[in-house]
Amino acid sequence: FAKMIAGCILLACTVLVGASSGSRAGQPLKPPCRPGFSQNFYTVIVPRDLLHGQSILKVKFEDCQHSREVGFVSSDPNFSVRPDGSLYTEQEVANLSEPVQFMVTARGLHDPHIWETTVKLALAGHLHPLPLTKIGFEEMLSRVWESQPRVIKFSRRHQRGSSANSLRRQKRDWVIPPINVPENGRGPFPNMLVRIRSDQDRDPGIRYSITGAGADQPPSGIYNIDPISGNMFVTQPLDREERASFHLRAHAVDMNGNQVENPIDLYIYVIDMNDNRPEFQNQVYNGSVAEGIKPGSSVMQVTATDSDDSTTANGMVRYRILSQTPHSPIPNMFAINMETGDISTVAAGLDREKVSQYTIIVQATDMEGNLNFGLSNTATALISITDINDNPPELTVGTFSGQVPENKVNVVVTNLTVVDRDQPHSPNWNAVYRIVSGDPSGHFTVRTNPITNEGMLTVVKPVDFEMNRAFMLTVVVSNQAHLASGIQSSLQSTAGVTISVQDVNEPPVFPVNPKTIRFEEGVPAGTTLTVFAAQDPDHFIHQIVRYSKLSDPANWLRINRTNGQITTMALLDRESMYVKNNMYEATFLAYDNGSPQASGTGTLQIYLIDVNDNAPVLIPKEAQICERARPNSRINITASDADAEPNVGPFVFELPSFPASIRRNWTISRLSGDYAQLRLKIPYLEAGVYVIPVIVSDSGNPPLSNRSMIRIKVCPCDNNGDCSATGAVAAAGLGTGAIIAILMCIIILLSMVLLFVVWMKRREKERQAKPLLIDPEDDVRDNILKYDEEGGGEEDQDYDLSQLQQPESLDHIISKPTGVRRVDERPVIAESQYPVRPSVPHPGDIGDFINDGLRAADNDPTAPPYDSLLVFDYEGSGSTAGSVSSLNSTSSGDQDYDYLNDWGPRFKKLADLYGGGADD
Repeated sequence: FAKMIAGCILLACTVLVGASSGSRAGQPLKPPCRPGFSQNFYTVIVPRDLLHGQSILKVKFEDCQHSREVGFVSSDPNFSVRPDGSLYTEQEVANLSEPVQFMVTARGLHDPHIWETTVKLALAGHLHPLPLTKIGFEEMLSRVWESQPRVIKFSRRHQRGSSANSLRRQKRDWVIPPINVPENGRGPFPNMLVRIRSDQDRDPGIRYSITGAGADQPPSGIYNIDPISGNMFVTQPLDREERASFHLRAHAVDMNGNQVENPIDLYIYVIDMNDNRPEFQNQVYNGSVAEGIKPGSSVMQVTATDSDDSTTANGMVRYRILSQTPHSPIPNMFAINMETGDISTVAAGLDREKVSQYTIIVQATDMEGNLNFGLSNTATALISITDINDNPPELTVGTFSGQVPENKVNVVVTNLTVVDRDQPHSPNWNAVYRIVSGDPSGHFTVRTNPITNEGMLTVVKPVDFEMNRAFMLTVVVSNQAHLASGIQSSLQSTAGVTISVQDVNEPPVFPVNPKTIRFEEGVPAGTTLTVFAAQDPDHFIHQIVRYSKLSDPANWLRINRTNGQITTMALLDRESMYVKNNMYEATFLAYDNGSPQASGTGTLQIYLIDVNDNAPVLIPKEAQICERARPNSRINITASDADAEPNVGPFVFELPSFPASIRRNWTISRLSGDYAQLRLKIPYLEAGVYVIPVIVSDSGNPPLSNRSMIRIKVCPCDNNGDCSATGAVAAAGLGTGAIIAILMCIIILLSMVLLFVVWMKRREKERQAKPLLIDPEDDVRDNILKYDEEGGGEEDQDYDLSQLQQPESLDHIISKPTGVRRVDERPVIAESQYPVRPSVPHPGDIGDFINDGLRAADNDPTAPPYDSLLVFDYEGSGSTAGSVSSLNSTSSGDQDYDYLNDWGPRFKKLADLYGGGADD
């Protein structure tokens, strides 16, 4: 029976192929990554000559974190597992007569997770596989089904021992073999797998059940069992890629639910079929290889995976190259390792300049590459040929020519063209030019154009036609990168360059520039200083040089336009503001008569030697001293001289002999070569301002003297020796009478200002006390109407007072030019509450006119008071009013003002003031 089981397993593992009718068209979506073994069950056929320590298989454990440390343990002491998952034997297995089944456990070293998988081993040689034909395949499947155990009995119970032995592990009589079910079964379903039977099945009250994943646990309903007969069924096709094994437990109970048998473990393994095609990780792979590489060099790797069982032929993928494009230089430039997918070169001759990229179609086939039964898939491999510097640059011609004007720099003489077949704009293509001969002075250089790779021969140092009329250069070109090994440089990388120099009109040149000469200052006008001549570099052309003055700040010099002779036009003064550090500079221009005209400039520097032509000047000009001689009543004096050494100090200070009071009151004592001290010679000098002459002489040869004045203020001093305020005024030269007069004037001016202020305040007070025509309290507009202009009496009859009337229309006002108009604005409200004035009133006199306007204003809700000023500037015509001269302007008291009470509240106050009778 064991041999039969091993033969069935051998058939299932080595012969099963996926029928095209039973395979799926595409690969299912893969679930998210979960750590664990790649398979729940491993079946391995081992040879009989397997020795101790030899590897049997390698269990694959998926670690999604890539950082988990996992240890493996085998439940069978005859087999061990290495840390990498390799399973090996601890002894020889030649005596293995039946399949062996055990568990491999994976446990995390730093976490409590545990994963398990089942391994079943069988010796090879029990049965021979059938030929891979359709008939053989169907017969193999029938054998697999028929090889299943038809009846599985519960193990016999052992007698219970003493209590000391009650916890001992009970050994079963035999191992329940696993149940093998091919995936993608065609049915019909449900399909019976095995029958579970108890030795006590004669009792009709026994009931059977199964538990576990696939039965009463998810995925539930895949397996069920007839509770009476014990027949176990599979209800649907199985998919090994979803679940490779099932672990169920069978139970036997009586009618009361009491257990009559110990539960037995049922292992159901899904036999893999070839129903998944190999899948490439990428549809397009990109790789590269350097041109000229040796055969056998690795290029790239393509990888395809198969979801079928990798321990069987269903999941064993093999690779091959279907096509290569282009076929140059041969159709098979590359080969692929059929097991690993590594692509390598098999022939020499890769040349990027001929073929820069190859396109290879790679096929992956399972069933160990069997094209008759295996499933295939393809991918594209793009192999780029990378460049090496195997092509040296070549100059297009052997000789180049060009021309350059003399005295020009940064001018491109000619372009050196080059050809390089390597990768453009790479170090293998970039050209580097060198001048190897013909230019010992370094007049030229060759720069590389980064876009065209041409060499630009450029002048970097001016060339002189009078020195060199032509150049013969030798230029060598190479690449930025070194040539690849074995590549020899071509002779065409060297070329000659002929350069002709063009003569141009060069400007005249001063041989010494700047030119420095030395002269004493004070040289008279017309003195010849030097000849400042220039030379014409154009030796092969006779040209005339002329001179002119370009810059002469002090206008001291003149140049002869023909020969460049420099003469003076004025005295040279070293103390001039145009002389810096004894040096005077002038610039001159030399120009020729060439075409075009050329000119050059030259600078003449005149170093002026000092002579004693400036007398010293006394310092300071003013000072002050106490009127009484004190130890600190001294004035330190010195002198300033515009000359230089030795025409300056030490100075000599002395007082003149006239007037005699100078030497009688003052004395000078020498402190040093440049300083002296002036002090009072008498114990007391009246306060005032004194001008003291002092004679200062320098040390020139001959010496120069100067009579300088120092203004000294003599004043009374306090205890500290400082002039007091009164003393300072007195020292200013004012006597006591003058001081008193100044103070009297100041007092008088202050009194006048005070009287004027008092008079102004009194006048303002009187003006405020004068009664007004209208009391400000009764004037609701708070306006003062001031009439400060009186007419001419009877002479004003020519005035037309009709202009005060209401205009007949407003059209002429609207069209009136810009000027003074009414500045008040009437509130915008309904205007139906007051009587409408006549549009063109014609009163008989001014009184009627005023009465009409007053009545209208009193009944006008929009009339003042709203604090506005009415300006009547209309000057129309047509008034019937007479002359205002008819009004009585006398101040007699006979006038009756009681009628003002009828004019409204605005005139009531006026009536009270002037209409009260004789009592007022």
